[in-house]
Order: sequence, then structure tokens, then C-alpha cells
Amino acid sequence: MGEREEVATRRRVLVLKGGRSAEREVSLNTGAQVAAALAECGHEVIEVDSGLPDFINRIIEAKPDVVFICLHGRFGEDGTVQGLLELLDLPYVGSGVLSSAVALDKVMSKHVFAQTGIATPPFRALRRGEVYDVDEITRELGSKTVVKPANEGSAIGVTIAHDPSELPDAIEEAFSFDALVLVESFVAGTEVTVGVLGNDEPFALPTLEVVPEHEFYDYESKYVPGMSRHIIPARVNEEVREECVRLALAAHRLLGCRGMSRADTIVTAEGDVYLLETNTIPGMTKTSLLPDAAQAAGIDFPRLCCMLVDLALEDRSVLPLGG
Repeated sequence: MGEREEVATRRRVLVLKGGRSAEREVSLNTGAQVAAALAECGHEVIEVDSGLPDFINRIIEAKPDVVFICLHGRFGEDGTVQGLLELLDLPYVGSGVLSSAVALDKVMSKHVFAQTGIATPPFRALRRGEVYDVDEITRELGSKTVVKPANEGSAIGVTIAHDPSELPDAIEEAFSFDALVLVESFVAGTEVTVGVLGNDEPFALPTLEVVPEHEFYDYESKYVPGMSRHIIPARVNEEVREECVRLALAAHRLLGCRGMSRADTIVTAEGDVYLLETNTIPGMTKTSLLPDAAQAAGIDFPRLCCMLVDLALEDRSVLPLGG
């Protein structure tokens, strides 16, 4: 790669990692790699584990110029840490309080998509303790469904119910992670993800087709090397590729995302494209999708991390949807 040119302005960047969610180990890995990349560019880096009881004091004592949030799932990607940093008057990488909360909540974001004309698979929301009817769900969503906890990432607690007999166990599995569960029609097709970078003028990275070794892109497929293949650009025609990009940019703007996002879509054999979800803090590990797509666009990992720091320090005074 050669000798790297250091950033024009050296910043004191606090990398917030770890946390208390089910994705703690992934977050620690992400944080370590981001910290190394930022240091390679010349930034001063401080790493703080938000799973520690005194992490707020550590943030205050560090006096950072900007915080790079490397937390996934609850207490990191859901607007809670973003709210804390707002109260501390600290700039941070990524989307704001409301954008983060809505994007992570799969039920709420699906309502937003459905109400604004963004194509997304039919769904049903269930709350723990409420009575549900398997036959009714099957009539509404079909015999094959996907069941997800509303507020977890990395496919944690996600199950494919191949027929109605598997649905109750899948729902109970999801309820073990969350009091709110999403049941979604299963849509067969090609998994295409689109990374987006930017604030007021976002742009899309190349489309990336995910080919998992398992039935779907589950936790092991995401984080174990060799358990999935990334194909860039995705093997879809140009019209479909443009639709994937359009949906990714529309969701980024609609949710008021800033800095980065990653939209996960499914493309059917007929060429129909459905948006599954938008991630406001995509994985930043060696096997992650956003860095891979950025690399295909000529943006290596250190440069990507430094770009995100610069985007965090842009004017945040007028933001859409609490972004």
C-alpha cells in the first residue's frame, strides 16, 4: 500500500466499543480495527469500553474532539449513547438519536418504509404476553416466514420458519431477546446490500451481493471468515442495481441518517427489490460489508474511518428527523 499520508488535522478521537449488548464481542473487534486505522492516519486515539461502570467519566476525562461509536445493537446503535453524547456536547460519528432509534427498531422502521412507499416485505408485529393466532399470521404472511427480535442486530435471534408448525418456537426464540418481535413474509432471492456515505449529499457505494454458506446471512456468516462470499458488483442487471441504490439512498434520507448507513435488500427472480432494513452502525470488521464495498470504490479502511470522522465534524445544527 505504501507510506500513508497523514490527515491534515490531527484529532483526538475516542473510540467507544464493547458495551452490554449481545453483540459485545463484535463491537470489541470493530473498535480495535477502527482504532488501529485512525492511528495509522495520524489521529490520537483513546479507546473506551462502554461496558465498564465508569465509562462516562472516562469519556469526560478524555476530552475528545470527536467520538467514533463502534457499538452494535442495544445501548449503542439505538440512540441511547447518541443522546448521552449530545448531553456531553460531543460530536460523534454516525446518525443522531431519533434516526438511530427508528432504524434499529425493525418494527418502527418497517412502518416508516411502508407508509412512505418504500417496498418492504409484508409483516406483523407481536408483543410479549399478547395472544397470537398462527393460522391468521399464515394467511396474512404466507406459510414461510422470517421471525426477528425488533431491537437486535447481527441476525441475533433470527429464525426462518419454513412452515406454520415452526412458527411458535421461532417466535418464542425471538421473545427471549426482545419484548417486541417482527414476523415477516419470507422473500426468496438474491441478498444485495448497499452502503451509503455522507450527510446532506449522500452517495452510494457499489452494490454487494452476499452469498452465505448457511440458509441466510446469520451471525456466523457475518463474522466467521469463509462463511460467506461478497460479490461486487452484485450479479443483477443494471435496472435492478439502480433500484437497490435508489432504495438505499431513499432510506438514508428518510431516516435522517448521517455519516454512513447500509441498506439490506432482497432481489426476487422477477427483478422486484424489497428493502429489509437500514443499519446506522454497520459492522467495521475485516469480514464486514461496508468496508468491502468502500474498498471496491477505492476507499481503503483507514481512509474510510477518517472520512467518517470528518463527516461527524460537519455542521450538525440543522438535521432532518433528529439526525
